[in-house]
Amino acid sequence: MPFTLPPRIPPGPRRRSLLASAAGAALLVGCSESPDSANTAGSPSAADRARARAARDSAALATRYAAVIAAHPALADLLRPLRTAVVRHTEAFGGSAQASASASASASASASASASASASASASADGDGRAPASAQPSASASPAVAADRKTALSDLAVAERALADRRTKALLELPGELARLMASVAAAGAAHAFLLTEGAK
Repeated sequence: MPFTLPPRIPPGPRRRSLLASAAGAALLVGCSESPDSANTAGSPSAADRARARAARDSAALATRYAAVIAAHPALADLLRPLRTAVVRHTEAFGGSAQASASASASASASASASASASASASASADGDGRAPASAQPSASASPAVAADRKTALSDLAVAERALADRRTKALLELPGELARLMASVAAAGAAHAFLLTEGAK
């Protein structure tokens, strides 16, 4: 019987939807809780620290997504599903969705304030081209979002890829079930980075 190659996934929104679904399915493989952190594969304290750090990293990433959405509302349709997945990652590692929502709301407010300050600075710049101090965004505003949409997407892609790489490297030091969860989330992050890179083109 001749071997038939599977059809190629067409480019465009359908391809993005299929890839996003695949990333979500990968996460489900490792989302169940397990007492692995108490077995001999690794120290309970080390596993607990790794899980807490992963939850913080995902919460921080969700905050970055919220900031970009606030600064560039036109990107919301692309970014909201990815951010929802990142919030699920936070919860899978034992983090709080409520905490992520609170941090994201703060990031959105900061991004909006920063955008307003930038617009004000452009309109009222001094003769030497520098904006008055009162119009400059606060140094404490975080996370920073690029004014250009493509750059903002590229920055998110870099953040997703860097976090996925760190999680992949950490796998060998983690107990079984947590390692499987980390691998699933790292794979989802790599898929997100691909989608963001495609969106920035």
